[in-house]
Amino acid sequence: MPQQRFTPILLILLLLAGVTAPSKAAALDVPPLTGRVTDTADIISPQAERVLNDALAKLEHSDSTQIVILTIPSLEGDNLERFSIEVAEQWGIGQSKTDNGAILLVSRDDHKIRIEVGYGLEGVLTDTLSGAIIDNVIAPRFKQGDFDGGFVAGVVAMIQAVRGEYSAPQEEDGPPIALLAILMLLIPGFFIGLNAFGTRVGRRRSSLGGAALPPFIFWSGGFGNHDDTNSFGGGFGGFGGGGGGGFGGGGASGDW
Repeated sequence: MPQQRFTPILLILLLLAGVTAPSKAAALDVPPLTGRVTDTADIISPQAERVLNDALAKLEHSDSTQIVILTIPSLEGDNLERFSIEVAEQWGIGQSKTDNGAILLVSRDDHKIRIEVGYGLEGVLTDTLSGAIIDNVIAPRFKQGDFDGGFVAGVVAMIQAVRGEYSAPQEEDGPPIALLAILMLLIPGFFIGLNAFGTRVGRRRSSLGGAALPPFIFWSGGFGNHDDTNSFGGGFGGFGGGGGGGFGGGGASGDW
């Protein structure tokens, strides 16, 4: 009899515990890897996406380093750093033997930015440089609503960092780089001359947040041929990154 009397009480307590326990946010699903730029938040223009794809393809072809961009509408309560590492590992960014991959992740509605850096790049794309790129290059442009400019300038700075050519600038405002992206696409021959001029001025800081545009941006032939933009990680047909995925939390986070 005593046991029967206490059973309903225990059931009630268990039910109350389930109701009052804090709910844990479900982990956000990692979207499929569709290219070097996966813009699920729809904040990058087609022109800027084309420029970014070209720049990142040339980087990979020159020294095997893989940098990809992911935008999402919202974290939906998930943790930015946890989600970023999960994306990096599931996508396998970087080469299997060198783990030389990095991800630029942006959550639109949360106004959050993350640069996730693979083990093989932590010595060049350091936590300090990653934070400076977010705070001084990307975030100021995002605050102005210039997403194209923020992504282009941020990627330029990241590429220079992995090549040992970048030093953190002070925060400064630059002209809308979306216009630069369009010019790159429409009149590539014009930029061949600019490349020669850029060689003469050396390391002079440009409007890209203190990061001068690297020569590959003005590569002869411009952006007229995009056959290589769809060949990352063995081609988009069987797209699966580079087989890397060695990430341990290196990089930095910020917001705008």
